[in-house]
Amino acid sequence: MIGLPALYTFAGLVFAAFALGSLRDRSNARRLGNAAFWGLLSLSFLAGDRLGDLGNGVLVLCLVALAGAGALGSGTPKTTRPEERAALSGKLGNRLFLPALIIPVTALVGTVAFKAISVGGEPLFDPKQVTLLSLGIGVVLALAVSMLWLKPPPLAPLEEGRRLIDSVGWAAVLPQMLASLGAVFALAGVGEVVGDIAGALIPEGSRFAAVAVFALGMAGFTMIMGNAFAAFPVMAAAIGVPVLIHGMGGNPAVIGAVGMLAGFCGTLMTPMAANFNIVPAALLELKNRNGVIRAQIATALPLLAVNLVIIYIFAFR
Repeated sequence: MIGLPALYTFAGLVFAAFALGSLRDRSNARRLGNAAFWGLLSLSFLAGDRLGDLGNGVLVLCLVALAGAGALGSGTPKTTRPEERAALSGKLGNRLFLPALIIPVTALVGTVAFKAISVGGEPLFDPKQVTLLSLGIGVVLALAVSMLWLKPPPLAPLEEGRRLIDSVGWAAVLPQMLASLGAVFALAGVGEVVGDIAGALIPEGSRFAAVAVFALGMAGFTMIMGNAFAAFPVMAAAIGVPVLIHGMGGNPAVIGAVGMLAGFCGTLMTPMAANFNIVPAALLELKNRNGVIRAQIATALPLLAVNLVIIYIFAFR
């Protein structure tokens, strides 16, 4: 049965290629730092289950040390020249985006169809991970179509990938780090501590106050942790489950779904959500590193208020 280990292996090999390419790139004064960082990340994907908790913890500390010491830099990967890319873009126009559409289409079709594929009575794809596996297959298909259609140099995908990953730098792994932090907070009982504090602040029996603290807390913790999936275990353990669901009889589906949406409002307003807010600013070479955030606040705040009202009205009907 094909499961997540196949995706981990694929990702590990890609990061290993980035590390090797960085090591050979003498135009990058910090090539050793890049090679070490992406090499360690590759090791975590390829052999993380064999390293154990201590080994993975040391690996993460090494990644943090490399990033904190400013050991990463940008090189000049050998790929197509800017004028070649401009000429191809002018010739093909928006058709260049067609291969990218293969990814979501494959993910959608695969999520539905791959569950029915079996070999010898056993499912070919892990039913619990079929969406992620479909996404990975879509990436490979899109890459194959692009190579056959555009006929770039054989190593262009890896070199272009390395160029982009060098531009993003250590922020590329921040979402995974922050998601892990959420799990650590939940195991450490942070939700219970927050719940005790919130219990002292919420007037007894005040549904609106409880909903407001939950929704604003989701947004606030997401801003701190950079990831709504990391904030949810904390706020669910603190207020969502004990107060809103068990205490006041709220609808778990509404509280969970709209609570996550409240967290996503926080995502729009924080630099900690680097993959959404800082990475685009870096790739677009914006003068203001927080330009994306400033453009999103006017949407995030009203949407957060609407989420609060939706939970208050529809979760207790």
